[in-house]
Amino acid sequence: MPNDIFSALADPTRRRILEMLADNEEFPASQIHDQFEVSPQAISQHLKILLEAKLILVEKRAQQRIYRINTATMVEFEDWSRNMRRRWSQRLDTFEAVMKSEIAKAAKTPNDSEESR
Repeated sequence: MPNDIFSALADPTRRRILEMLADNEEFPASQIHDQFEVSPQAISQHLKILLEAKLILVEKRAQQRIYRINTATMVEFEDWSRNMRRRWSQRLDTFEAVMKSEIAKAAKTPNDSEESR
């Protein structure tokens, strides 16, 4: 998983652009710009970063640039995320089993204060 994806997703404006594209099959650049109170150049820079991270695709139609989510990259990212969640779940399950074992051992062993009497 390229770090570029995480850098791209770190910015709230870029996340909002992705959310907009997820809610719509495609969006012209002009309509994306209209959703924000920053300059069109700033939004263009955000779109460029999303393109470089391969999170979105662009299609030129006459004078317009039409953006859409790159589903292949999103599926790859989702698969990676699911794999990481599975790994952490396994580690936490192992940790839980060890803790239960230690608690059970401690319950069976008389505590030190009773032994010193």
